[in-house]
Amino acid sequence: MTTTTAPSPWDEHILPTLLQATVQRYEQRNPRSQALHLEAAESLPGGNTRTLLHEHPFPIAIARGENHRLFDEDGHEYVDLVGEMTAGLFGHTQPVLLRAIEETARGVGLSLGAVSAAEAQYARLLCARFGLERVRFTNSGTEANLHALAAARRFTGRRMAIVFSGGYHGSVLSFGQPLSASATTVTAAGGGGAPGNTGHVQYGTADNNVDPDTFIVLRYNDDEAVRRVFRERGPQIAAVLVEGMQGAAGFIPATPAFLFAIQEECEEAQSVFILDEVQTSRLAPGGLQSITFPPSSTPTPTPTPTPLRPTLTTLGKWLGGGLPFGAFGGSRAVMAVYDPSTPGALAHSGTFQNNTLMLRAGRAALADVYMPAAAAAHSARGEAFRARLNAVAEGTRIAFSGMGSLACLHVSERWGRWNKRRGDAAEAETEEGEIRSKEDAGPEDEDVKTLFWLYMLERGFWVQRRGNIALILDMPQEALDRFVEVVVDFINDHKEGLTLK
Repeated sequence: MTTTTAPSPWDEHILPTLLQATVQRYEQRNPRSQALHLEAAESLPGGNTRTLLHEHPFPIAIARGENHRLFDEDGHEYVDLVGEMTAGLFGHTQPVLLRAIEETARGVGLSLGAVSAAEAQYARLLCARFGLERVRFTNSGTEANLHALAAARRFTGRRMAIVFSGGYHGSVLSFGQPLSASATTVTAAGGGGAPGNTGHVQYGTADNNVDPDTFIVLRYNDDEAVRRVFRERGPQIAAVLVEGMQGAAGFIPATPAFLFAIQEECEEAQSVFILDEVQTSRLAPGGLQSITFPPSSTPTPTPTPTPLRPTLTTLGKWLGGGLPFGAFGGSRAVMAVYDPSTPGALAHSGTFQNNTLMLRAGRAALADVYMPAAAAAHSARGEAFRARLNAVAEGTRIAFSGMGSLACLHVSERWGRWNKRRGDAAEAETEEGEIRSKEDAGPEDEDVKTLFWLYMLERGFWVQRRGNIALILDMPQEALDRFVEVVVDFINDHKEGLTLK
């Protein structure tokens, strides 16, 4: 006999009433944004050209940005905690970058239609900073991942690529759906794997993607599934494409064991290991790979273990200095498939991928602003900020995941237990209750996340409805302190629905 829990008064009456009242205030506070949205809907499907920014009942229209602040069309000011989804690391008016852009526009030109010294200068800097042997530029992280996959397929002569549920590698490389009971399940030799999936490999689907039939979609952080698929299909696998921390899934970090399993299997099968550092490259001076070492249980031949070494790395977002940017690079041998002086080389075209504005702004960002010491300090500051948020949320259904200067709000019983466990020294030593994939996380209370979003907007904080936070480099400490205080206010104002059961 199946029993169901009756809805609580909070879920059935209080939360819907709160949401209705808060949405009404949102509409009343933002008449100009509403009018602009209706006007935009006359020429843009849904009223905008970027799905993530579509909001109900309408999005707030921003008029301008200054440093770490945003100002909307209705006269409200916000502390920007979205940071343009990790791309806006430098805020909105960083003087070094503005000077580089202005000097380039006035003294060099916008897009020369030719090679320039700036191209090689920025390439050398990227190679040195991220341990790349060769690099090429693109217009976005999406293009960087597409070209990296094409390079892997040409180099290996194979077609299949392993990716992971919850992964996002660009607009046409999204694998956001979690694996479910309806996912294809294939018995595989060897056993092991993710909890609840012992002895099997679950395959997801690759919707809204280029060449969807060429992807093998596995569960994130399931190193045993990766090993089993390589045992069965290694000669078919051109590449593994993976984020060191899944962004769209809610900033869920990869375990070192998982990433090193991928590296080992790719080396053995002569496949290409592509690490997507479009977002995570900001987390350390040399990107996430530079601070990812073999798990302690792995024997190392030298006292100093070697950090992760992907075959190719993809980059984007903040590395354009506030302008559109992408790059991919790594192994000289693999990147040689794009060498135009070689017969049969792959073409790599793109009108704006070596434009002077991006090259000079990006180089200024990396060389003069986000230098290694600044990167390390910013990540340490982000770790402390996220720890404070989790401390004030302990005992509730709220938790913040992430690494360094990146964090994500979650609302569910499972995430609340995860946070409580982290605060308990004894429980933190065990793996029980860990959340290592979108499947582990399960569904969240999206209504409470919406309420949190609206609550923060009213109090002057620009946040995402889905909860992602990306700290701007020069964010004043006072602003972070105030945000922690407002999170406490939100919890106190809604204790009935947030207390962990």
